[in-house]
Amino acid sequence: MGNKVTIIGAGSVGATIANDMVVTGTATDIVLIDIDEQKSFGEAMDIYQGTSFGAPAIVRSGGYADAADSSIVVITSGLPRKNGQTRLELAQINVDILKDITAQIVPYAPNAIYIIVSNPVDVMTYVFHKISGIPASHIIGSGTVLDTARLQAELAKELHISPKNVHAHVYGEHGDSSFVPWSLATIANNHISIYKGHAPHGEEIAFSGEYALVEEKVRTSGAVVIKAKGVTNYAIAMAVCHIVRCIFNGAGTALTVSTMMNGEYGIHDVCLSVLNLVDNNGVRGKISNDLTAEELEKLRISAEKLKETIAAINF
Repeated sequence: MGNKVTIIGAGSVGATIANDMVVTGTATDIVLIDIDEQKSFGEAMDIYQGTSFGAPAIVRSGGYADAADSSIVVITSGLPRKNGQTRLELAQINVDILKDITAQIVPYAPNAIYIIVSNPVDVMTYVFHKISGIPASHIIGSGTVLDTARLQAELAKELHISPKNVHAHVYGEHGDSSFVPWSLATIANNHISIYKGHAPHGEEIAFSGEYALVEEKVRTSGAVVIKAKGVTNYAIAMAVCHIVRCIFNGAGTALTVSTMMNGEYGIHDVCLSVLNLVDNNGVRGKISNDLTAEELEKLRISAEKLKETIAAINF
């Protein structure tokens, strides 16, 4: 598998993804495409001129034809939600943008693995499934990978441990109906409920199972960042670069990406996040972890909320 990546959308998220790929050596051939050709040209030039400080890479702007032979296509294009705008209104606008992009990119990159980042990401991933003709294993929504990173960062802070030792994930919609299956959450091989009693620094840990507060903080943290600086771009860019690296290294990495549900947990015909194995063929399949009855109900509620939005949009 080559490591050419095309990024559609040269806004704050797309450009940051491109820059992170150069800094981390994730890709050696990066194409930026945007409806604003001057914007993509400027971003590509700015990033390329710093490549002597990072890994060698070609970074260029172009049109859809330049995406030919891409291993991965990342779609970030879309409008942010405005004050007073409903989620449904945003969904329809961004779905219309996605339809136009899909018609132009797929003929040039029919064999690529597609990563959908545009919001609402689960709806956009579902629509891309229905209109693109791309195999399901080659369609990945960024889903709750960022939400999971936020969760792990928050728990790491509370428990005074590296986020890499926090194995807890966010399931469901990348949005208000997301939830954490706490029954599966472990810290350094201990269930989170008993970790404090086993940790050598247990007396320093104030956290005592305020799960609802943690979930609320994770669920609203994106809005906090947007209120403070107007946009979220760094963490989502790092999340997308991580997904790309997991595809390229081919080892099989468990990620909460958004994929089509085909009966898992009794859920059909909707895209949402559960743990999937991702490798150089895209989505290898889902990891069917056992959920409690309460967690299973939360997952089904999340699926139904997404289906309500999908039913109300035209594509």
